[in-house]
Amino acid sequence: MYKVSVMYPNREGARFDFEYYRTAHMDLVFRLLRPFGLVRTEVLKGLSGGEGKPAPYACIGNLYFETADGYEKGVAASGGALRGDIPNFTDITPVRQISEVIDAR
Repeated sequence: MYKVSVMYPNREGARFDFEYYRTAHMDLVFRLLRPFGLVRTEVLKGLSGGEGKPAPYACIGNLYFETADGYEKGVAASGGALRGDIPNFTDITPVRQISEVIDAR
């Protein structure tokens, strides 16, 4: 299993519409990337960095794929539509990380 984390760095004054992201954007993600092996998604809302510090990320969207290249192939085919939707929910530039899940319990 492979996980793509799309992380939105937390910064003061940033705009992030969680309801739009959770519903409309993630529905779009699932519809466009499912044919490329997307298994499931999750949305995490940053609350804290611990010890009274703000969360380093306002939001993290996780996408789980069956294959290592599923995300790359999906973005090659549908990236324009996905990137084009970003201004509808945020003004934050996301940071992405692709990881291999080596243990899940």
